Amino acid sequence: MPFPIFRNRCFVMLRKLLAIIFLSFLPGLLFVESAPCQAPSPSDSGKKSGSLSAGPFDISGSWRTRMESWDWFEDGGAESTYTFGHSLFRLSIGQTRSRLDWQAEAAVPVLFALPDDAIAPAPQGQLGLGATYYAANDNRQNIARIFLKQGFIRFKSSERRSLRLGRFEFLDGSEVTPKDPTLAVMEKTRITQRLIGNFGWSAVGRSFDGVQFTQDWKKNNFTFVAARTTQGVFQADGLGELDVGFVYGSYTIPISRKSGDSELRVFGIGYDDPRGTVLKTDNRPLAARRADHDSILLGTFGADYLQVFNTSSEGKFDFLVWGALQAGSWGVQTDRAGAFVGEFGWQPPARHLAPWLSAGYSYGSGDGNPNDNRHTTFDQLLPTPRPYARFPFYDMQNNKDLYAALDLHPHRQIALRTEAHSLWLAERNDLWYLGGGPYQPGTFGYVGRPSGGHSKLANVWDLSVDYKIARDLGVTFYYASAWGSDVISHIYPKGANGQFGYVELNTSF
Repeated sequence: MPFPIFRNRCFVMLRKLLAIIFLSFLPGLLFVESAPCQAPSPSDSGKKSGSLSAGPFDISGSWRTRMESWDWFEDGGAESTYTFGHSLFRLSIGQTRSRLDWQAEAAVPVLFALPDDAIAPAPQGQLGLGATYYAANDNRQNIARIFLKQGFIRFKSSERRSLRLGRFEFLDGSEVTPKDPTLAVMEKTRITQRLIGNFGWSAVGRSFDGVQFTQDWKKNNFTFVAARTTQGVFQADGLGELDVGFVYGSYTIPISRKSGDSELRVFGIGYDDPRGTVLKTDNRPLAARRADHDSILLGTFGADYLQVFNTSSEGKFDFLVWGALQAGSWGVQTDRAGAFVGEFGWQPPARHLAPWLSAGYSYGSGDGNPNDNRHTTFDQLLPTPRPYARFPFYDMQNNKDLYAALDLHPHRQIALRTEAHSLWLAERNDLWYLGGGPYQPGTFGYVGRPSGGHSKLANVWDLSVDYKIARDLGVTFYYASAWGSDVISHIYPKGANGQFGYVELNTSF
């Protein structure tokens, strides 16, 4: 086939806690000192490397443009092969002072040439993300919006304690930036955003309305976040807030040794989705799901550990483990689920190419019995799934993923990464899930397709090339091919193979 060019009850109980936290900052706020303006930190927006001074203010921004090409698994009717484009312009203004800083950021997403014929009847559904964007934006092929992406104020009682209020982006697992560059890359690419993320890879992304408290003790870090998610992701209008929220707490301990650095994080997340009128996506019969108007209330508790070993003659070795257990209620059902990731890596002492080989296994539990009163499919909450599923036709729910990756740096301005994945469903009586969490008031946020009693999903290979043209200008080329197996063949008998690629240009100031 040719490939084309390509709401929330839990927050009531937080009011007293927030008042206590705020009062702890009051003595410092009564003596606010002015200081020279500095550029807002990159973690506030997740993208900028510099800023422009405009009097007492700092101004920064970015512009990302991407052309995506999809060759989805064929249903024999709707159009599964198409190309579309989108861009995201972000402009922020802010100030950073010794006791107080603030930031306001506008986002302007533009989507164009979305496919109007890429949605098939169930179970085939939306044939790729072009169809998802089209459906999420009132069946419009071209659309542009402007909205407040971030708007927060941060109080600082010391260099190591801060309280942020308003609208902001947050990525779980990114509370501490390791000093070791290998550890920093592992954290950024294999740990962060697995459960809470901004979905920054999508055309619009998401933000959170709430509060974030941070306390550092030299190296150790405690972070607390209580927030509700905004709309966005695939919907161009990202201004509104959803009746979906979470409470997050983590404690991170970096450890430095002569043999290599490591990092331990323990975390807990309370998640509440009370939208009883929204049909839940799970493997129960349709009638049972339609009759279930109860809330989803989940507690997710987990930890991750990363380690780097430095040797004099054999290069660097690394490994990581990440795990989470989940309990609560999935509507009228009791929820019990879990997920696990383990990965090993090696960087040989090679002068050229700087190779980094890694291999790992990811598991997210499924539900083997759709007729009992237990829900055992792991819910990924509000993640950014794309770093872990670069060809985004699957996620961590009811999934087993055996993978290997190779990173190469043939030039200081060029980075190559290739991955291979072998994918199965964890439970053959559950669904094939894809998605990244709620993004519209009436949309659940995850899609499930029947397995047909099969477990093998697909094999995937991909390649990305990142070329840094200048300090604030870069281009990315990406291509992936998927060879669908029994699950996909059952749903798409006309063609079980798929392809996906894009070209992306990023600039910032």
